[in-house]
Amino acid sequence: MKKVKFEIEVPIHASPNMLYQYISSPSNLQEWFADKVNSRGKIYSFVWEGEEELAELVTKKAGERIRWKWVESQDDDSFFEIRIDVDALTKGVTLVVTDFADDADEVEESKQLWENQIVELKHTIGA
Repeated sequence: MKKVKFEIEVPIHASPNMLYQYISSPSNLQEWFADKVNSRGKIYSFVWEGEEELAELVTKKAGERIRWKWVESQDDDSFFEIRIDVDALTKGVTLVVTDFADDADEVEESKQLWENQIVELKHTIGA
């Protein structure tokens, strides 16, 4: 089954450097993204409600973006990425999330989950 790619963009009032710390460091990810986050080398462990999911760090560009690939999805092209975009003119900061849903019916639910997590991130950093 082919997964469905989607993207959400959320303006966020925070410095890109601080924001990057919250999307890249396991201890900061644990504050807003998952109940528990650990990393060993390139493998990250994300725990939600006692369920662990493993993801491999694919790319990381300091101050800009981080991309993971779920270990269980090695057979497809899916990934999830959190990117920080800064508008050259206004200097406005936008968090851009790219992810994949299992099918078209799950896209809206997946977007809502991300939006809820980003609300938690904004609350955590006071944005």
